[in-house]
Amino acid sequence: MNGTEGNPRKARKPRRGSFGADVLKLVTGTVFAQAITLALSPLLTRLYAPAAFGVWALFSSITAIIGVIACLRYEVAIMLPESGEEGASLLGVSLLALTAVSIASLVAVLLGGSAFVSALRAPGITPWLKLIPVAVFVNGTYLALSSWSSRGRRFARLAAARVGGSATSSAVQLGLGYAGAVTAGSLIASSLAGTGISTAVLGAQIGREDGAVLRKGLRWSRLRQGIHRYRKFPIYGSMSVLLNAISWQLPAILLQRFFSAEVVGYYSLGNRLLRVPMDLVGGAISQAFYPRAAAARADGQLAEVVEAAYRRLVTIGFAPMLVLGIVAGDLFRLAFGARWAEAGVYTQILSLWTFFWFISSPLSSLFSVLEMQEFGLKLNVVILGTRFLSLAAGGMLGNARLALMFFAASGVLVYGYYSFAILAAAGVRWSMALHILGSGVVAVSPIAVVLIAGKLAGVPSWLEVLAAGLSLAAFFGVAVRRDPVLLAMFKSLRTTGS
Repeated sequence: MNGTEGNPRKARKPRRGSFGADVLKLVTGTVFAQAITLALSPLLTRLYAPAAFGVWALFSSITAIIGVIACLRYEVAIMLPESGEEGASLLGVSLLALTAVSIASLVAVLLGGSAFVSALRAPGITPWLKLIPVAVFVNGTYLALSSWSSRGRRFARLAAARVGGSATSSAVQLGLGYAGAVTAGSLIASSLAGTGISTAVLGAQIGREDGAVLRKGLRWSRLRQGIHRYRKFPIYGSMSVLLNAISWQLPAILLQRFFSAEVVGYYSLGNRLLRVPMDLVGGAISQAFYPRAAAARADGQLAEVVEAAYRRLVTIGFAPMLVLGIVAGDLFRLAFGARWAEAGVYTQILSLWTFFWFISSPLSSLFSVLEMQEFGLKLNVVILGTRFLSLAAGGMLGNARLALMFFAASGVLVYGYYSFAILAAAGVRWSMALHILGSGVVAVSPIAVVLIAGKLAGVPSWLEVLAAGLSLAAFFGVAVRRDPVLLAMFKSLRTTGS
């Protein structure tokens, strides 16, 4: 018999390549994609006003919230079946669910769009509301195709799609900007174009390489079986990811509600500069940490493994966040232009919060290892509640900086407790966790002293930023040499890059 139908396990035979190589392919693609975006940001911020970025950020927040449930979580199940045809059927189910959700979002926009704009006090988004269903559909299609590619471990394909999408989006942004179309619509259109190119690249390759198995899997009988077999994913999985998405997108929505699109633009740029590199590093660490933690628990060595991971997270995360907390104002004026100085202030306010989030994010996989999902869900509810209350309090007081200070303070408290609770559950004593954190502060304190002294002495901004960059490079150079694991990671990345 030809094909895979007669031998399901043959269809699931893994492609060659190690886990580490797979992670490095994904990380390398993401690094190039993000590097393109960050490298062109100084040009874009001189073309587009903060208000345009703010409307774009609000649009992205709305589509992100809908997007996490656009496929009703069936895309997560694509990687589970042994049979290739069953996996293909779940790709079909994901696209069917996506179509239904996209149509529902179109109906919602047509019937309730004006009420929504009024509630958010966001008249600037009105012309672009009808693009929300389009963005949901395009982003959801990319998500489903990405899951199918991950199932077959086609990580080089994913990396190429990400880089192509990022390059397209940036090119459209610059092209429209220099043509004089410096509106939020240009930014929205560029993001749709980028995701559309990524989706088209994946779709073309999948159709060419996997067409046979897709034709067998995309039958109504198999689709019905997939909907029923994996029905728990939409029932139980959607609410958790929806709460998490709302939690992350809440600042842009409430800052728009209480202040303006300009404030949202400042927050968006600052948050991107903080989160993109930390999210990239944290995501890679999380992917490598989870299987090690699971194995360590079985061997009775979980505490040692978690303590070592926590120590490295403190080493990697605290220095750049401390430096940004001191020089972000100068950095933003130099890199993005004087009108973005307020975004630098927002970055300074959010830097310590970002550090505690960075630590807790990779460690949160321990909730699965220790089977403490209920505790994790409760903490996510607390995070959402405290974010809402802190931003609303600052909003009612009419001060955007104060709103972000409340937001950052609540985040430090909640994520700090989050991290220490995870460590304690894994067997790491609170005293040891505090000692590691204190040692991290002491190790970075000379950099802080030098930079603060420079500010007090009136050192030029460009020299202050240069000193910060050189100090960070020296700090990480010493840290990498002293830690064999960090040194191995650095060598692997350097080898992959060359």
